[in-house]
Amino acid sequence: MTVQRTQRAATLVETSPGPADTAAIDSALRPRVLSEYIGQRKIKSHLLMHIDAAKARSEPLGHTLLHGPPGLGKTTLACILAREMGAQIRTTSGPALEKPGDLASILSNLHQGDVLFIDEIHRLRPVVEEMLYGAMEEYALNLVIGKGPTARSMRINIKPFTLVGATTKAGAMSAPLRDRFINQFRLAFYELGEMERIVERSAGLLEVSMDKDAAHRIALSSRATPRVGNRLVRGVRDFVQVRGITTIDLSAVESILHAFEIDEDGLDAVDRTILTAIVDTFQGGPVGLSTIAAILAEEEETIEDVHEPYLLQQGFLQRTPKGRMATKKTYEKLGRQLPEGAQGRLFGSIDL
Repeated sequence: MTVQRTQRAATLVETSPGPADTAAIDSALRPRVLSEYIGQRKIKSHLLMHIDAAKARSEPLGHTLLHGPPGLGKTTLACILAREMGAQIRTTSGPALEKPGDLASILSNLHQGDVLFIDEIHRLRPVVEEMLYGAMEEYALNLVIGKGPTARSMRINIKPFTLVGATTKAGAMSAPLRDRFINQFRLAFYELGEMERIVERSAGLLEVSMDKDAAHRIALSSRATPRVGNRLVRGVRDFVQVRGITTIDLSAVESILHAFEIDEDGLDAVDRTILTAIVDTFQGGPVGLSTIAAILAEEEETIEDVHEPYLLQQGFLQRTPKGRMATKKTYEKLGRQLPEGAQGRLFGSIDL
């Protein structure tokens, strides 16, 4: 079981501040308060309202579920919520809570108003999830001690707290658990202007001199995802440091991203292989996910969770009852001629 606790002004994971420490750099790039958080405007406005209301009543913030594709800032938002509420945060993940005792140990040690952050909450074991119901609704743990005829139940009251759950698969959560969250927010992909601001902010924090054209180019290739943008900024920083470049301009960024095999649409080599296979090998589709996974020698879950969301969001892929299909935009991207009569077939399918 992995549990991490932070103080109000501490980072999510306490690490040594060495410049080579990846965790420390990731933490430094994360905004600490809502005013620093770029993007997700509607979610921020709703959260500010809920935070102000909870503070006025001197109550913990209502249990909050954050869901959406990876890298959009769910963990960062959880940390910000704790800081905005003036509370401490404890973090764990669904797979780490193997038995009810693990969860009971954490909950019984929470202080008034603490935030418990559970990442990948959709992967909680059913027996652990059931214990969470009483904790969320009644701030109490209902335990069964012993087995057989000597078994007895025990009720332990716990301090009021806020549960913040994060998941990339809200549909995989059970309805009873999902319905117990008062606040539910879906994080969306970021707009280009927001990504430019994030890239410029990260470059400043990393003390990297970067002109606006270079920041714009990195933002274009960031898959509308802050985590990807930050990773690219750090990669570019390493390249220019080795090459002795003092100011990062557009030509330097294009050269570096070409070395990374990342194009202006944010597609990497795997993305392009997926699209090329569908177009060239399967004449645009439909083709099943298992077939695509076999061609790439990748897990189906990796393709579905990592690559597909962005390809779908950008209009390069289409989901149909029979499988995945390439779109007209994909043919244009790959420089292929759209087959005669294919337009109606590609755009007449029903999305799942």
